[in-house]
Amino acid sequence: RSCCTASSRCVPRSRGAGRFIRGVMRSSRGGAGQARAQKPATNSHAKHGCVRSAAAAARTAKAGPRLKGKGRLVCLATASSKLVERQTVIDQFKKTRLITALKTPYLESGKFDLEAYDNLVARQIEQGVEGVIVGGTTGEGQLMSWDEHIMLIAHTVHAFGKQIKVIGNTGSNSTREALHATEQGFNVGMHASLQINPYYGKTSHEGLMKHFERVLDVGPAMLYNVPPRTAQDIPTHMVESLSRHRNFVGIKECAGNERVEYYTSKNISCWSGNDDQAHDARHHAGAVGVVSVASNIIPGVYSKLMGDKTQPDLNAKIQDFVTWLFAEPNPIGVNTCLTMAGMVKPVFRLPYTPYGREMQQRGLELMQDLGEEVLGLDQLRIVEDGEFTILDFY
Repeated sequence: RSCCTASSRCVPRSRGAGRFIRGVMRSSRGGAGQARAQKPATNSHAKHGCVRSAAAAARTAKAGPRLKGKGRLVCLATASSKLVERQTVIDQFKKTRLITALKTPYLESGKFDLEAYDNLVARQIEQGVEGVIVGGTTGEGQLMSWDEHIMLIAHTVHAFGKQIKVIGNTGSNSTREALHATEQGFNVGMHASLQINPYYGKTSHEGLMKHFERVLDVGPAMLYNVPPRTAQDIPTHMVESLSRHRNFVGIKECAGNERVEYYTSKNISCWSGNDDQAHDARHHAGAVGVVSVASNIIPGVYSKLMGDKTQPDLNAKIQDFVTWLFAEPNPIGVNTCLTMAGMVKPVFRLPYTPYGREMQQRGLELMQDLGEEVLGLDQLRIVEDGEFTILDFY
């Protein structure tokens, strides 16, 4: 669109670029719409090397391979600019050290509390966070409908997309769902997707490879390896092979710093997925940075930990808090913690339930010890059981 004045119905010649741009025009069926789609390319398109993909391709050998469908145009200039844009996004991600797996707050109705959400994101940006995962495990994407999921990605891009990298968790154990959600995510402007390996209904290594290849074809993607949740490790040789894909950003790795160090030795961008190991992953194993849960609460601390200088004392200081945060499966701890800090309403979607009073008391002491680094420090308190709303239907 930026280069062709005659029409907005331009798509790149290459199949891969077309998947990334998601700008393919589906012709109107019948009537004037179809007639318009059949018009020959104008000089404005011709000067960029645009060709008609159906009729013109049949008339001239110079038109190159045909694309299916009537009335589609191929704009080489647009394709080239989009390829450059994609590579720029990937290069920028490889410099992004601190990414927060963002919590999704709720109203008592069970709908998203977008006011609280926007405040969370704004505070993240203020404290040096460079990217956010929207609708990840921490953000409870597994409890969202796809409509909710894509809406939240779109909202984040619209409100903060110029200030921070937006990574939509559009992976799934169904390749069909992953493709559809990832296409929708790019349609609403996310910068990259997060792609987990199929869980529960596990597949073979061949099936896993094909699954990742298909989702990578859609646009820039960060793979996500978390064997304790998926019960299947993504083999290193598979990641090495996938790293050659044009849309491969890197991998969020939860299998430990030895694995992180191996990938960085192969020039594969890697982010630690473990808050307790993130500092050493960054400074000793060569990780780009971390995808953090704890940074929902202490983003400033993790910004320092991901800096150029090692921070062994600060890293040691937060370890008890991180242990407390993950005493129950994520996101129970971070949900409880943000509620205690008054950052979100005391609303949980089942099957998640909050920490009890004794656990909250321990967390309160740990956060008070961390002092001003904790978001909402002045509002920290114990939240009584009767104050929580636990939703089983929303």
